Amino acid sequence: MLLTIVLMECFSWLIHKYLFHGPLWFMHKSHHQKSHSFFEWNDLFALIFAMVSLDLMYTDRNQYGYLFFIGLGITIYGLVYFILHDWFVHRRFKTFKSNNKYLQAVRKAHKIHHKNQGKEKGKAFGLLFVRKDVLRN
Repeated sequence: MLLTIVLMECFSWLIHKYLFHGPLWFMHKSHHQKSHSFFEWNDLFALIFAMVSLDLMYTDRNQYGYLFFIGLGITIYGLVYFILHDWFVHRRFKTFKSNNKYLQAVRKAHKIHHKNQGKEKGKAFGLLFVRKDVLRN
């Protein structure tokens, strides 16, 4: 389960850089524009990952084998992502503030990512792993 959480961050970085800022930009660009509603087209990606994780857990619900725990790892990653990305960084809910250095680094790296409003030339595609060289810019 813990390995799945780490691998999800790596996988998320790859799909964010090469798919979301590539062929799936038509959906992801809603996340880089000023939102006029609570939901964005980009939120569909969270639903897709939720369906995959629920399917894995449901499929392996009787044995509690590796598929169940992969699904659980995806779910936990999704919850962490929601709390850090949507709640803390983008403040979809205005109740979560922190002066924690790691959380501030996550916020700063994501702000650097959003500095570029377009599809090309983006930086900092991950969320949980913050590279120091990105923060120096």
